[in-house]
Amino acid sequence: MAKTIISTPDAPAAIGTYSQAIRVGDTVYLSGQIGFDPQTMILADDVETQIERVFANLKAVALAAGGSLADIVKLNVYLVDLNDFGKVNEAMARHFSAPFPARAAVGVAALPRGARVEADGVMVLGG
Repeated sequence: MAKTIISTPDAPAAIGTYSQAIRVGDTVYLSGQIGFDPQTMILADDVETQIERVFANLKAVALAAGGSLADIVKLNVYLVDLNDFGKVNEAMARHFSAPFPARAAVGVAALPRGARVEADGVMVLGG
C-alpha cells in the first residue's frame, strides 16, 4: 500500500526527521504535537495554553488528512508532570465527544524544546 505524506502550514513544521502525519489506506498516523504556535514556533509558558495548542495542532493535521479529531481512534498523551492529567481531561472534554478515543497517558522526564505536554494519535477515515 502506498504511503501519503500529510503536511499543513496550520500546524508546526517538523523539527526533525519526521512527517506531520502519514496516511496508509484509511489509517492516518499523526506524529506527536507539542504546544508550538505554528506561525511563530514559540511555546507558551503555561501548561493550559500548551494543552489547547496541542489539540489545535492535532486538529489541523487531521483536517489536512481529510478527517477530524472525531476520527482519532487512539491517542497517546505524554506529560512531564502527571499532576496536569486533569487539565488534559478538561481539554479533551472540549475537543472530543463520545465515543472517545482509546488513550494512554504517560509521565515522561522531558519533552522536546521544554514542552510540558505532547500528544500523538492514530486516525481511521471513512467509517
